[in-house]
Formats: sequence, structure tokens, C-alpha cells
Amino acid sequence: MSQNPESQDSDSELKRVAIEGTLPLKAVGIENLKEANPNRMPPHRYLHPWFARRPTPVSRLATLSSVLPPDIDANTILDWMQIGPRDDIDVDIEEYVAERKRTEGERTGTLDDHYGYPRPYSQTPTSSEMGEIHSLLRDHWDGELPTVLDPTAGGGVIPLESARYGLPTVANELNPVPTVILKVILEYAREVGSISNELNRWGEQINERAGERVDSYFPGEKDHQTPSHYVSTYTVDCPECGCDIPLAKKWWLRKKSASEGVAARPIVSEDASEINYEVVNLPDDVSKSEFNPQQGPHTRSGAECLNCGIVMESEEIRIRLRDGDFDYEPYGVKYVKSGGKTGWRAPNSDDYEAQEKARERINSDFELSTLLDVQRYIGDEDRAGPYGVTKWRDAFTPRQLVTQYEYLRTFKEFEDEILSDEGENEGEAVLTALSLVASKIVDRNSRFSPLDTRLGNLGNALGGKHFTLQWTFVENNPALGFQDYNDHLNRVRDSYEEIVSYYNDEAADDVRVSQSDAANLEIDSNSVQAVIIDPPYYDSIIYSEMADMCYVWLKEYLSSIFPDIFRDDLTDKDSEAVANVAEYEDVASSSNSKSDLAAEDYENKMKDIFQELYRVLQPGGVMTVMFTHKESSAWDTLTNSLIRSGFTITSTHPITSEMPHRTDTQGGGSADSTLLLTGRKPHSKDEHRDNQSPTLWSDVRADTRAVAKDAARDLLDSGLSLTKTDVIISAFGPTLKVYADAYPVVDDQDQEIPPRRALEEAREAVTRVLVDEYLDGERLGDLDDITEWYILSWLVHESDTFDYDDGHQLGLGLGVDIDDIKRSTKLWGKKRGDIQLKTHEDRVQDITLPPEERSNRTPVDPEALSYTIALDAVHAAMHVYHKQGEDVAIDWLKERNFDTDAGFKATLKALLQVLPKNSSEWEAARDLALGKAHDALGLEFTPTDFTNASDDTLEQSELGDHA
Repeated sequence: MSQNPESQDSDSELKRVAIEGTLPLKAVGIENLKEANPNRMPPHRYLHPWFARRPTPVSRLATLSSVLPPDIDANTILDWMQIGPRDDIDVDIEEYVAERKRTEGERTGTLDDHYGYPRPYSQTPTSSEMGEIHSLLRDHWDGELPTVLDPTAGGGVIPLESARYGLPTVANELNPVPTVILKVILEYAREVGSISNELNRWGEQINERAGERVDSYFPGEKDHQTPSHYVSTYTVDCPECGCDIPLAKKWWLRKKSASEGVAARPIVSEDASEINYEVVNLPDDVSKSEFNPQQGPHTRSGAECLNCGIVMESEEIRIRLRDGDFDYEPYGVKYVKSGGKTGWRAPNSDDYEAQEKARERINSDFELSTLLDVQRYIGDEDRAGPYGVTKWRDAFTPRQLVTQYEYLRTFKEFEDEILSDEGENEGEAVLTALSLVASKIVDRNSRFSPLDTRLGNLGNALGGKHFTLQWTFVENNPALGFQDYNDHLNRVRDSYEEIVSYYNDEAADDVRVSQSDAANLEIDSNSVQAVIIDPPYYDSIIYSEMADMCYVWLKEYLSSIFPDIFRDDLTDKDSEAVANVAEYEDVASSSNSKSDLAAEDYENKMKDIFQELYRVLQPGGVMTVMFTHKESSAWDTLTNSLIRSGFTITSTHPITSEMPHRTDTQGGGSADSTLLLTGRKPHSKDEHRDNQSPTLWSDVRADTRAVAKDAARDLLDSGLSLTKTDVIISAFGPTLKVYADAYPVVDDQDQEIPPRRALEEAREAVTRVLVDEYLDGERLGDLDDITEWYILSWLVHESDTFDYDDGHQLGLGLGVDIDDIKRSTKLWGKKRGDIQLKTHEDRVQDITLPPEERSNRTPVDPEALSYTIALDAVHAAMHVYHKQGEDVAIDWLKERNFDTDAGFKATLKALLQVLPKNSSEWEAARDLALGKAHDALGLEFTPTDFTNASDDTLEQSELGDHA
């Protein structure tokens, strides 16, 4: 729940707003999850790829509640947000929505049918609702409608919602790609209106002419099997026998199940110089024992020659690709018959000749030979630069480059005619929308674009957070098949037209789109009433780096229309407010790592942004920050920037905002909930934080822990759909409010205490609440710190793999430096930068081997008579039980007095509660807590206390299972 001040701000003239009261978080969170359905999302998400867009409901709530007066009840807010039944004004909407959510699994119709109202993003307030809202706003804001500014507008959901509610709106963005999206959503859709017929007319002509030009690069067999796309890889020459070595890791073309689907089967040619292919259907055409599509010649260590069996090492492969000593190899063709049906075939000589034709065209055509001849920005996680993809033209095969160029050339041929026929404003709208069509095609037609084996279709390059050279990629025919030009044209047109329908007569007239650094806005001082900002998320996504792939093509399409937007070769990396370690690769040192320097740069840039927002806000103005990140370092940086800019934190609200593991942030720092953190600009300089006397950390620490625990308990009781990690993150808001109210905070030596110290306290305090809630009252504090850290890591993250910073911060709260124990305990290891917890199988020496043959890499000796770490004792017991059976394990336990050891029993009990059921580790703990072992230990619990007693996982292992 939110932390709300009990009294008015110290300045009596500061008018409170709705976000500083109680908000209907549960209902809005449910709507956020509904919107995440990938088959039916808001139209702006289909218009063009962009990253980390917030759901409409939370954006709508943040916008409205930041400007509405404080006495608006939850039902009214939800009603104005278009949430709840439209014809029943007496229902408690939040309870109604919650009940519909509880019974969602029982529905028979659509979600809209089940909930009884359309999804909010598709609904704009009625004229009467808008009139009521505007009347309240004018009363509250001295006769004027408040201006809403989004200084880092991105994909545009916040300014779109502001404009739909008729509020004067300013949308600013640094990056050119989302700036173009904003112009389409906020300017053309609102001012020009429908261009459906125009898009159909010009799009059809462009596709027809360009389609004829690309036809020869996708040859069919008398037009009966014209390629929709090629599935391709790379080949390198075997250094031993000279045969081609394909670099495919798997041979699936379409994988329906583990043993069923369509695959390309490689066949070594008679002269052993090359590989030919045949397309097979499994299991009908060939058995899995004869050919396993799951096992391609390329693995992490290298690639095996299919002819002579020699393995080319990975480093040699990298050097070959970097030096251009390779070839492109299509090995599967998805085709479209003249009647529209699709199928798969192997590539033939015509396909290879067409590939060679594209290569020759690249070399002979001047325009093509220089197209996209611009250096790529190689980021810290770029996985293509080391393989020679150093220019943007390198990101495309000759066939990909030629086909996309033909569509660009055709577009430019029609450009003047479109502007002449349609008029300047409408013509620009048509051209801009058509350029988005072409840019979307690029996303699925590059060496970064994978094959989606689930459907046998095109995957998208921008689905991750970095550019990765795909060992299997697609060469798409834009004129035919799945994800062709017409598909993208229809999607862009329909998305645009739906956005047009969202604007009614009451929509805002004053809507501005600007492209500039958010730290240097062309906005008058003290002129904005509300800022709603969804800031860049620290190091989660380097937006400018990812945008470059679309930027270089959009520049070719739109530079004559928007010369100021597309003036540079690439997007601006210097001004972007992200923690980009790649910018500090050359200046880092042992005392200043690139991560530290990047974090400092991010903090300085966010401080500059907040100071600029402080300038443009009128005294008493509102700023609501929407932040979705789980690393306390990101929160520390954000809070430092905000407080030092002069803002007073007045409220925080956690809200479920995303489906777990969304693709554009998977494995990164983003959480599944968003925190709405609201700050105010004081009326007078006397209220600025710099004028306050310091507060001792010892006085703040207890309040920090208390408010974090209260926030966690409120959340656990609220019924909001939050993970345990999100409960911790949600406590950050009220914690930071306590810190901000006491700022500046110093220790006994008058050294400033940063916000992260408060966040560390909050994390540890909330973890204690989670222990009380989920671990049956266990007193884990009586265990050694290392065992406690391991158990709490499982409890909080519910996975063996989680972010390093989370584990490090948890350790600090317990007095454990996890880096110090990593080598000696082998409790965890690194997996792609994350922590991966180890099990007893990873940590205990094999008791069945003679001591001299046991690995010294495993630290736990199962024959030791005592253990300083309780987890070591339990892991050793699991190992003995597994290797030597129950009777030997019982003797082993009694010999070491574990039948009377409270720490051993508490650790075993806690593991049964936190480990995933059906995991081998949980089953090993289960065996110790059942049967004769249970009796020998004198346990007062069984696994049935923590699971469904009828669960078949409770069956004890047979003695024969333990050799």
C-alpha cells in the first residue's frame, strides 16, 4: 500500500493531488496483466518496435491521479479510466474486477465477455465524463487545465493518454526512432486523421513495383514454389579435407515437439567438397536414431566437419567470420504455391544462383555498394562485432540488402508524387507510416533475425537487449509469404487507424512533440503543472544502441522530410541517460571500474534531467516517476538525483505492471511491478533540501526498517499480484520517503549516508517479514550467516538463478560477502553475470571413491565429523543417503549427533519449504524427512506439512535407487 503523509505539506498553499492518497492499485494491476496478452495489445505496440513500453492502465492512472484533486474516490477514478461495468454505478469496481480475476480460469468466452467491459486502452472518456474531469481540474489548477510533460516519452503511451483526456501535452524524446513514432501517434493521428485509403493506394503501388524487382532473388519452380524465406547459416572450409562445414547448431525448420517436425538433413556430396540438403518430416521420413535435428555440427566449443570429423575451434570460427572467410548457406526454403499454400523444400541450383546474383549486384551497383556504409556502435554486450559485423551493411546478407534496397528505391521514386497528390501534411503522414512498414521488415530480415522454429517463421532481431549474430537466420522475401510487405502494411495501417479513433472532439488541441535532451528542454520555466516520467532504466536497455538498426534505414527513408531528426550517422550515445559501460571501456582503471564510471554518469545525467524538470515545473507542481527496476544500485542513483534536484517525495505506490519474463527485459534488471514515486516542487527556496540540518543515520535506521516492514505486511495482506522480489522492491518507495524527509543523512563521523544504505536495511527487514510469512516461523537468525543467505536466496527469488546485485545486497544485510565465500564454499557460481545457486550434487565429494581420487574442487567432505556451516551438513547427508542408502545414512546422522542438532533440523525444514517441488534437490531433502530417517532424526515435521499430501512427489525413494 502507499505511504501517505498524515498532514498537509509544510507549505499550506501546496495543493495535494489524488496520487498522494489511496489508489485502486489491485484493479489497475489486473488490467495491466490483461493488456499484456501478446495477441491483443494496444495499437501503438504494433506500429513499430520499441522497448519497455508501460501498460496503458498504469500510465493512465499515473497521469490522472497526478493532476486530479485528492478527494476523488476509487470508484470514480476507475470509472473515468474506463475500468468496470459501464451500466452499474453502484458496484464496488475494485472488488468486481478482483472477483472476475479470481474466476478468470472458469470463463467460456473472451476476456472482455468475462469482465463485462472492453479493455481500457480501447475506450476514451465520453463527452460528459471529459466535461466533469475538466471542470474539476480547472477548479483545482486555478482555472486552467494542467499541462502534462513526459520528458523521456519513448513509445508514447503516457502522452497519448494525456492527450486522450484533453490535457495540454508535451512529449519530448532524445532518440529519433521513437520521435518519429510520437509524431505519428500524437500529431498525424490527431491532426490529419484517417489515411487508410491513401496507405492502401500507395503501399500497393510500392509493393507491386518493388516486388517485381526482387522476384529474381527468390526463384520459384515455375511460380509453384516461390520462396517466402530462406533458412540460412554460414559455412567455412574444413582445414583438413576442404569440405564445407555448416555452422548451424540445430537442423529444425519447424519443431512441433521434441521428436516431430520438419528439418533439413545434411548430406555430404560425392566429391566430399560440399553439403547438400534434403527436407525431411519427422518421424515419418526418418527415425530419430538415424538423424537427430537437435544436434547440428556447431556447438559452443566449435564445429565438426561432417565429412572427416575434425573440429574447428570456436576462436578459429570467429576469426574466419571476422576476416570474411566464409559463405552464406541457405539450407531450407519455405515456399508459397500459386494457390497460397505453403511448404518446405531443400534449396536448389536456382536458389544458389540467385544468391550469387545478389552478391554481384552489391559489387556492381554504386548505390548498393555504399548503402549503410556507416560504422556500427559496438556496445558492451554486442555479440556480432567480434565476428566482423562492424558496419551496418555487414548486418545483412547480399540478398537481404538488395531486397530492402529495392523497396527503399521504389519508395523514393514515389515520394514527390505522394507529396504532390496528398498535400504536404497528409503526404508526410503517408510517407512516415510507409517508412515504418519498411523499418518493421528490417527487424525480421537481418543476420540478427532468428528462425522461429515453433512456427517455422521469422523471428525478430530487437526481441533481446543486444545484437547477436544468429547462427541460423532468415532471408525474407518482402513480396510474399509470412511477414511480407502487405502484412506489415496492414498492421501499421490498422494500428494507426485505431489510434485515430481514440481522439474525439474533446481531445487536446495543444499537443507538442519535441526532440531534445531531457536535461535541456525548450520549455519556459515554471510553466508545467505535472511531469509524468518513465525514465531510462539504468543499464537494463541501451536504447540508442538498439535503435540504430532501424535508425539507419529510417534515415534513408525520411531524411528529406525530417532533416533535423536524422542529421547524424547514428543515434546519440553521449547524451543518453543510461549506465552504458561501453562508453568507459578505454578510461576504466582498477580504482574506477567501467561499471562505477557508467553509474556515476547515469546519476549525473538523471540529476541534470531532474534539475531541468524542477525548472520547468511551476512551484507546487507534481512529478510522478514510474520506475521498474530491481537493482538497489539503480534506485540509489535515481533517488540521489531526485532529492538533490530539490524535490520532496510525498507518496509511493507499487503496482503490478508486467507479465513475468517479458522478452524485452528478460534476464535483465527489470522487475514485474512498477513503483509510482511522486515528488513535489516546493513553493519557496527555503524548503529546498540543501537548507536542512543533517540527520543522524542511527536515528533514521529504525524508522527505515519499521516503514519497510509495514509496507511489506500491507502488501502481503492486500492481495496484489506481486512476487517476493517485488514485495522487497515495493518497500523501497516508503523507505526512500523516510530517507528523503531526513535528508541529508550522515553517520557519527559526519559522512553522508547514501540512499542505498537505507535500501539495504529495507531489503533485510522485508526479508524477515517474508520469513515470518512463508517459513512457518523459522528462526533462521540462529543459523550461521552463510546457510541463512542460501535459504533466503531460494525463498526470495524462487529460482536457482537471479541477479548478482540482488544476491550481493542480501548478503550484505546478513553480514556475508558472497564474493569471499564463492571459492571456499562453492555455494554459487556465475551464469551470464547472474548468480546460480549450487546443489549438494555440485558441492559434496563422492564418498564412494577413495579419498585420493575425490575432486578437490568440491569443498564438502562427507566423512567429516562436524561442519561449521549447517548447509554443508545437510548437503553431506543428502549425498550419503543418495549414494549409500537409508540405513547407512541413519548411522552417519547418529554418529555426528544430528538427531539432536537443532541447526541441522532447521536447515532441512527450511529447504523443504523453499526448494522447488519435484526438483532433485527437494527430493533429496524429502528423503531425509521421511521413513526411518525421519524417526531417527526425531523430526517434528514431514514434507506433507509443506505440500499437498496427495502429491506423488512424497513417495520415498527405494533403497535400490541408492547404489
